[in-house]
Amino acid sequence: MPAADHNSRDLPICVAALYRFTPFEDCVAIRGPLLDLCRSLDVAGTLLLAREGINGTIAGGDAAIAAVLRHIRALPGCAGLEPKVSRAAALPFHRMKVRIKREIVTMGQPDIDPLGDVGQYVAPEAWNELIAAPDTIVIDTRNDYEVAVGTFRGAVDPRTPTFRDFPAWFRAQRDALLGDGAAPKVAMFCTGGIRCEKATAFLKAEGVDEVYHLEGGILKYLETVPAAESLWEGECFVFDERVTVVHGLETGSHALCRGCRRPVSSADRASSGYVEGVSCPACHAERSDSQRAGYAERMRQTRFAEARGEPHVGARMG
Repeated sequence: MPAADHNSRDLPICVAALYRFTPFEDCVAIRGPLLDLCRSLDVAGTLLLAREGINGTIAGGDAAIAAVLRHIRALPGCAGLEPKVSRAAALPFHRMKVRIKREIVTMGQPDIDPLGDVGQYVAPEAWNELIAAPDTIVIDTRNDYEVAVGTFRGAVDPRTPTFRDFPAWFRAQRDALLGDGAAPKVAMFCTGGIRCEKATAFLKAEGVDEVYHLEGGILKYLETVPAAESLWEGECFVFDERVTVVHGLETGSHALCRGCRRPVSSADRASSGYVEGVSCPACHAERSDSQRAGYAERMRQTRFAEARGEPHVGARMG
C-alpha cells in the first residue's frame, strides 16, 4: 500500500487512539453500555478495560467518535482523556470489541503503579534536544517487529517479542546500559505513550531517578514535528488496518500479514515466504501446513464476502 498523497484531513474516518490509567471498580458494568453505544453508532475497534483503566483505538464518523469519547470521559477518572486523533479513508477495523483484562497493557508486574511514581513527560517539541544529548540513553519499549519498521535515531532496541519481556531485559542489561559512573538520563518511547507509563514506573521502582518519556508517544511526535526536523527514521506500526503511518499520520507503505499480524514491507512481499492472507517471511516457518491451510480458507471466505458486498466474516463479534 503506497503512502497517501492526499490531505489526510479530508478523509472521512476519524481514528482515535486513547488510554487512561484510573481505578475502575466494576469493569463489567462499564463494558455493556460502552459496547452497545459503539455498535449503535457503527464505531469499530478494540477497547480494553481493567481495574487500572482503559486502553484502545476506535474509528468511525466524526460525530460517532465524539459521542463515544463523551461517554468515556464521563467514566470515573477519565475527564482528562486526550486521545490521539488521525484520519483514514475507510474503517481500519472489521468489528467492535470491548474486553475485560487483568491489565490494559500487559507487563506482568502487578506491583507497578502507573498512577504513582512515573517518569517525566517530555513534549514532542522538546524531545529532539533530550535524545540528542550525550548523557541520554534512548530506549524503544515496543516489540521487536515494531522497531524493525522504524525507530528514533540512536535508540536502543531491546529486541523483546512482547512488552512482558521488558522487565527481564532491563534487569539483565542494567549494568551495561547505566554503567557505574554518573547516572545517565533514560528516555523511553512507545507508539501512543501507554507502555512508557508502565516502563518509566518500572524503572523508578528499580531505583533509576532520571527517567523521561515522550508525551503522546510516536504518534504525537509524527503529528507535531515537521519531517525536516525529525529524528524519526522509517515508519510507525499501528495496530489496525493502516498497518503503518508516517509524518503527518499519513498511511505508510507496509501491508499486514494475516497469519501473524506483523507488518510486511515491499521486500517481504517479494519473498517466496509471503502468501497474501496466509504467511510472511517472519512466520512462514513458524506455522504448520494445517495452520496455513486454515488461513488460506479464511482469506478465501473473506474475498467471497467482499465480492458479494457482505460484511467481513465475524464483523459483529464483541
